[in-house]
Amino acid sequence: MWTRELVVSAPGKVILHGEHAVVLGKVALAVALDLRTFLRLRPGAEGRLSVSLPGVGVRRSWDTPDLRALRERIAADGDESKSPSVEQLDALREFAGIAAGASAPDSLATLAFLYMCLAISAKYGDVPSVDIVVCSELPTGAGLGSSAAYAVCLAAALLMLCGAISCPLQEGESTARWTEEELTLINSWAFRGEQVIHGNPSGVDNAVGTWGGALRYQAGKITPLKRVPTLRILLTNTKVPRSTKILVAGVKEKILKFPAIMNPVLDSIDAISQECQSVLEAMPANPSAEHYPVLEEFFDINQHHLNVLGVGHPSLDRLCQVTASHSLHSKLTGAGGGGCGITLLPPDTSPLAVEAAKQDLCACGFECWETKIGAPGVTLHCCSSLSAQVLHALAQS
Repeated sequence: MWTRELVVSAPGKVILHGEHAVVLGKVALAVALDLRTFLRLRPGAEGRLSVSLPGVGVRRSWDTPDLRALRERIAADGDESKSPSVEQLDALREFAGIAAGASAPDSLATLAFLYMCLAISAKYGDVPSVDIVVCSELPTGAGLGSSAAYAVCLAAALLMLCGAISCPLQEGESTARWTEEELTLINSWAFRGEQVIHGNPSGVDNAVGTWGGALRYQAGKITPLKRVPTLRILLTNTKVPRSTKILVAGVKEKILKFPAIMNPVLDSIDAISQECQSVLEAMPANPSAEHYPVLEEFFDINQHHLNVLGVGHPSLDRLCQVTASHSLHSKLTGAGGGGCGITLLPPDTSPLAVEAAKQDLCACGFECWETKIGAPGVTLHCCSSLSAQVLHALAQS
């Protein structure tokens, strides 16, 4: 029986450098974004497991015996190295009343929850009767790792409920984190959840959500950076929809058409990623203003490179122009073609300048958040340590 009320959180992510080049074997740097997803655990009605995701309109509840029978039916064997099979996912859709091919966030979130719950409990024992509520500061579909943050929170919560990992939060503590071995287990199960949602994810998003800080990704290998400073940024969502698949195909077509021109651009992006890694690892935890000029130059150069690759967009050009008028430096993050951009905020940036930039960006129809990168990974919280805003969001269930 679960008797405590606790909250698990995990960060989103942004790509700092290496967009598109990473698809062709170059280095990319992914950093944890201090906009987080929160999952609250609370003792529930005996013999029932409930999940509420008010942000995507999900409120479901199942009897434990029904879940146990479903687990046996889909032959969930609790092996975190195995991908979910088509037959297992079809059976889960049927059980949950989700239409074949449904790809809306509510359907995928429910499917991921059921799969992870049954597969984890197959190895470690039944999930106790709890009410689970999830809320997020991350917008969905913006390339900011919202699904991975959800999967990481689920993995940590379900593994803890089943006793596979410890409950590290001691009485009187506000937050706690798991051991490296436990984080590795959380990450492996979060990746399974990402497979349910995305099919063939890279594993970068869930790794950032698990370990936080910053990660280097190249040719399928993920390496945490040794030391990562916390940097203030302005995150801007242009709200312009884009197709990552089409943008990636466009870059490949350009490289095939102009290899002598485009390959040096990719090499330069790779060099920026590697140089930026060196700079970040040499910076103090709370860098001062003199550490920022080289990072700002990297932003400017890489933004031009990404436009050369053909993944820019007038909305992103406008974002860069607006922030430049306030002496700030920006670049797109992610697939491009719209989507999101990030702006560095050095410590000597006045609050008035930041507010003026935000107002100008919002006047363009964009959405802005003042936040940080280099945030901690998956974390366990006591409820009293959370902000009133987060507690209010978790109460909307």
